[in-house]
Formats: sequence, structure tokens, C-alpha cells
Amino acid sequence: MTLAPETLLRRLFDIGLAASRPSAALLAPHMPASPRGRLMVLGAGKAGATMAAAVDELTADWPMRPEGLVIVPYGHGLETRHIRVVEAAHPVPDEAGRRASAALIDLARGLGPDDLLLALISGGGSALAAAPVAGVPLDDKRAVTRALLASGAPIGAMNTVRRHLSAIKGGRLAAAAAPARVVTLAISDVAGDDPATIASGPTVPDPTTLADAGRVLADWGITPPDSVARALADPANETPKPGDPVFDQARYHMIATPMLALEAAAAEAARLGLTPLVLGDRIEGEAREVARVMAGMALSARAHGQPVRAPAVLLSGGETTVTVRGDGRGGRNVEFLLALALALGGAPGIHALAADTDGIDGAEPVAGAIIGPDTLSRCRALGLDPAEMLARNDAHTLFARLDTRIVTGATRTNVNDFRAILVM
Repeated sequence: MTLAPETLLRRLFDIGLAASRPSAALLAPHMPASPRGRLMVLGAGKAGATMAAAVDELTADWPMRPEGLVIVPYGHGLETRHIRVVEAAHPVPDEAGRRASAALIDLARGLGPDDLLLALISGGGSALAAAPVAGVPLDDKRAVTRALLASGAPIGAMNTVRRHLSAIKGGRLAAAAAPARVVTLAISDVAGDDPATIASGPTVPDPTTLADAGRVLADWGITPPDSVARALADPANETPKPGDPVFDQARYHMIATPMLALEAAAAEAARLGLTPLVLGDRIEGEAREVARVMAGMALSARAHGQPVRAPAVLLSGGETTVTVRGDGRGGRNVEFLLALALALGGAPGIHALAADTDGIDGAEPVAGAIIGPDTLSRCRALGLDPAEMLARNDAHTLFARLDTRIVTGATRTNVNDFRAILVM
């Protein structure tokens, strides 16, 4: 192994990213047969445009051309042959998302028993498919979204609320399309790859209830606007549940997952002479707390050869959370790295990368960053106080000053966080 640590870590990230990026080859094994009637392609998420382009390619010889609409974040669009791509805001929804979501519902409602709805679902779809239930203004839904994002609530809890405030999520898109056949192709960005959580499950039954959504807000200390409180108390806003006949013609296929990216990176690490240890693809919790645990594992590996003997790389995925305490520029991956650097205390031979596979960590167009044994000393040479910047959630500012950020641009996929800790 002759690569510099930073180059090696970036290679592992790029390999994992490539394995999870949608393509015709990735979608082909899961494509349904051509329908007798219309082929309607509807979707939302960060991978929507690349998935739509792959569907265009795969259906080039079908007797029925695809039609439809996918919603993607600003900057994630692509030119497609037949399927319209609309850009909207993420993670807080905007009017463009609301209008596009209303169009999704109208297109689904126009389908009949001979038609096929091909749903392209990926991470980010919860915010992008933003059509609120009746009686909830978009601004009130935006306020609840902001409060949930700042609270530190895990994605599953957030999506419990989102499903019950949406005209699309929680199985409602499939209900709108009935009696058409529904086939979902999904890319997972959530721990455990739960279909009801990916983009808040627009084509699958919702196992949660209105009461569950209310409890999430109470548990995280969020007082909702009056319109939201009324919506969560209205039985008409309950979502379709397991066993509902609207799902009789629905099928669901997971085409890419966080584990797929980790396994690809592990194979490359082994090829380079490292021992890979995949810690899991569903690690959750406060970013700085997860960092302290992983620092302990890395230090143990270097000192004792446990849980793995160096040279090695500890790989993990999932989605940590950040409880916003300060006024800085932060994201969960850079917060993890800053906390990790502090916990390692400049220990020699340990380097790490953490990045979001969608290319955006927090609200910054930056995927993540890289740290090494000199990170803390370089901070102090620049007059930066790493502990104080962590307290203010200001990790993006710190890594910008160090010039160790990872900038990918729009990756047009999303299989959640990717973390690699190299132990030499």
C-alpha cells in the first residue's frame, strides 16, 4: 500500500459512491414487464434524475413510452428523454415542491387497471414531495420541518410526522394510483432500509398512527402551529395501513443500500492490503457521542490489535444526528469528525473520512471532510479552538480553514453517511 492516507480514504469513498449510483445495470434486474396500458413514472428523491434516465434507457424498445415526473433537489436535475424532472428545495420544502407534488397526485389518480405506476424513490423524497394535507399551509409544514431538523430527532421519528401531514407519503401515492399496478424501485438512505421510512414511504403501508406523530412532537418539545395540531387530531388524515387493498397490486424492490457502498469499499480496502472491518450500516445517535465510541475502537485497534489488527480500516454507515446548540455552520459528518479528532487527541497513525453520499452535509454544498493526526495542531496554528467550535456546531468553518473538505457536487444518489477510519 503506497497511497497517502488522504488519497486512500477518498478512493474508498469514491468506490462506495460509484457502487450506489443508479444506472441501467443497477435497475435492470428489478424492472417489471411492459404494461398493456400507460407506463407512468413518478418519483421523488436525490437519485430521481439518474433513476429516470436509466428507465428511459431500459424502456427504449418497449411498445409504450414512459411518461411522468420526478422531483429532485435544486442542482440535481438531468436532461431525460421522456420523464419530466422538476427541481425543488431540500431539506425544508418550498412552493416548487408543493406544486410538483400536487402534479404527482393528479397523474397517479388518472391511472387505470391496465396501467403501471413505476415509482422511483430515494432519500430526500420526504422534503421534496411536499404536498400538505388539506388545511395545512405550506409555511406551517415548513415550520414543523425546521423544528424537527433542529431538535436532533432521528429520521424515523421525523418521518412519522411527515407521513401524517402529507397527501403523498405513508402509502397515499399508491392509494391514489389504485387500481393500477405499482412497482417501486428504491434507494435506501435510512438505517435498516425500512421502506416506510425511505422518503416516508409513499407506496407502502404506514405502520404508525396520528397519535404516534403527535407523540413525536411532544417528545422532542415541539409545539406545532394550530393547523398542524388540528390535522394530527383529524381521523381523515390517518394513513393506509398493512392489509389495505390499495396495496394488493404493489411491489417493492430495493436496488441500492448503504451496505452495498460499505461492501464495495471493504473489497477495495482488502485489495489495497488493509483489513476492513464493517461496523454496520445503521449506526445512529448524536454525532459527537458516536465519534467518542469510534475513537476508542480506533485507539484500541492501534494499541492492542482489537477489534482488528492494523493496518485496517473501520467502515460504517447510518445517520447520526446533531442537536443544534450554537450558531455555527455544521453538519453531522463534519461534527462527527471534529469530535473524533478531539477524542483521538492527535494519536499517530489514525486518519478518518466522513461524508454524506448525497454530497451535502447539513445545509452546505460540502459532502464532508478528512482528519489526521495533525488536525488539532493545525487548528491551533491557525488560532482556532476546536473544542469551542464543536460547542458552537461550527465544524464546516473549521474544515474550510484547514482546506480538508470533500466537495463532490451533486452525486445524484443517497445511501446516507459513509465513514472510514484508517488505522496504520
